[in-house]
Amino acid sequence: MKFPIEALEEKIGYRFQNRDLLVRALTHRSWLSERGSPMPESGDNEQLEFLGDSILGFVVSEALVLRDANAREGQLSQWKAHLVSAAYLYRCALALKLGEYLQLGKGEDRNGGRERKTLLSDAFEALIAAIHLDGGMDAARKFINERVLRALDSPEEMESIELLNHKSILQERTRALGLPVPRYLTVGASGPEHAKVFTVEARVGDHFVSRATGSSKKLASQHAAEMLIEQLKASRTPDSAV
Repeated sequence: MKFPIEALEEKIGYRFQNRDLLVRALTHRSWLSERGSPMPESGDNEQLEFLGDSILGFVVSEALVLRDANAREGQLSQWKAHLVSAAYLYRCALALKLGEYLQLGKGEDRNGGRERKTLLSDAFEALIAAIHLDGGMDAARKFINERVLRALDSPEEMESIELLNHKSILQERTRALGLPVPRYLTVGASGPEHAKVFTVEARVGDHFVSRATGSSKKLASQHAAEMLIEQLKASRTPDSAV
């Protein structure tokens, strides 16, 4: 490879016993295809990305439950969705400058593959799997704690997470339950121009309705969606019918 592999090991804080795993985690299918490999998938990082995704999901779920025993399921899902998202993993990969270490075909390289969000987030997950296969779950957990879960220690990051995904989670739940798509309507606005408060109504069919206020329509709609998520959860009790 064109880079000193020790440099990346130093960055991630882990030294591989089997460096072939690290090389595979950084190898895109285009690199092998360009070299005429009859089975590019046998040496690229796609299988490792698949495994890394599962390991990441488990470790993040475990950490979130241990972090806050009183957190609601919807809140845990919200935090997890952010921490395992391609957008967030892309940021984690950029922090490592992971793109500099990838093995890409010339065409993929010319087309900006080293900065492509999907490619970098996939490589980051493949790296997690490589560490796990080489050093076990404890090594993978340590890497995830340092490189992914650090967001939980940032008040600014947590505040931004709080505003994410309630509407997405609600839409996923209604789809799974065979319910109508959620609708949102701004039903009120009060206060001076510089400090307006908006009221948004969220509705799923004729039976689930909530209203919430916020300093923006976006914030109010997220809170209204959160309230509907709780309503849907309550409706699934043995004595309730959706």
